[in-house]
Amino acid sequence: MSGGTTEHRSPRIVLGVGGGIAAYKACEVLRRLTETGHDVRVVPTESALRFVGAATFEALSGQPVHTGVFGDVPEVPHVRLGQRADLVLVVPATANLLARAAHGLADDLLTNTLLTARCPVLMVPAMHTEMWEHPATRDNVALLRARGTVVAEPATGRLTGVDTGKGRLPEPAEIVELARLLLARPEALPRDLAGRKVVVSAGGTREPLDPVRFLGNRSSGRQGYALARIAAQRGAEVVLVAANPGELADPAGVDVVRVGTAVELRDAVHVAAKDADAVVMAAAVADFRPAATAEHKIKKGERAPEPIALQHNPDVLLELVARRRSGQVVVGFAAETGDADGDVLGYARAKLARKGCDLLVVNTVGDGQAFDTVDNVGWLLSSDGSEWAIPHGSKVHFASFVWDAVARLLAS
Repeated sequence: MSGGTTEHRSPRIVLGVGGGIAAYKACEVLRRLTETGHDVRVVPTESALRFVGAATFEALSGQPVHTGVFGDVPEVPHVRLGQRADLVLVVPATANLLARAAHGLADDLLTNTLLTARCPVLMVPAMHTEMWEHPATRDNVALLRARGTVVAEPATGRLTGVDTGKGRLPEPAEIVELARLLLARPEALPRDLAGRKVVVSAGGTREPLDPVRFLGNRSSGRQGYALARIAAQRGAEVVLVAANPGELADPAGVDVVRVGTAVELRDAVHVAAKDADAVVMAAAVADFRPAATAEHKIKKGERAPEPIALQHNPDVLLELVARRRSGQVVVGFAAETGDADGDVLGYARAKLARKGCDLLVVNTVGDGQAFDTVDNVGWLLSSDGSEWAIPHGSKVHFASFVWDAVARLLAS
């Protein structure tokens, strides 16, 4: 029987596919998983094969596709698939499939597999808003979550036809991130933030010099987006204040507020933080801005332009600490480099004391670390003197450790 992966083989994933129009996106999920070295067996429902044929799934996975318990009988697939899996991932999970799983029905190969699985199970819903919000579906989702199944929050957006609302399947890249997170940390997505409101800032602010140029930094926003994504999947109401995130897709279940400058970010964060239980300042906020912005583009000319006078931007983290309400958790970020006068942790401890926040996330930057990468590693410092190393992993993996610490503080 299975549970975790080993170093000697590829992680085994059963990819269940429900009978909804979003079934075509399961092909992209499958492609991303197989290309990153996962051993994927596709188990669709009969309805799913009305949207995507078995030949497509077989070609992408390199494995046979069956829907019933009488295919490949000597292998006993209705028992073996669940027993051997390291993860069962269902994309999309329709209202009908959620209901059957919640009530223990076993009328096809996929529902049999769900009953025999002893590994993490991630079900990613997709349906019309009215179906997602129906009391029967809500009860089924609550029952599955109470039993340990991870039922992801759906995205909001365009549905079938002209309809728009909550119930859209999250993007395949986001689904794969969550799947890989559960393979690495099966306990990473508890519902311990349910009923909480959290605010996350992300990205790098830009301070305009003229209509063309700006002062900025190298933050991509990926870590802040990962924090927002994981908070939503752990049950929180999430407001993401995003500064210039480029092409990053909005995380499922997250309210995104877009800003450009440090002052715009400050204003948006303060509004959102008024009734928040936690505020995580992952954005790289510019320390300075030009004292004046040129109305027209600064021309190159024959001589170098006049020196640009700078002024301080507001210290948003310090303001949040000063204004925080009772019980609110405030988390800061520190991107540090060591030098002749001190090391990264020494500078970070001094920043924690100076800012007065509850937690400080510390990254070493430079040499391809932290900025412009898909992975992260660092430390978490607490105002009570506790310190933890966060192991190297994806940015959602990193985010899960941060929320572990925040959830502990909120619970206490």
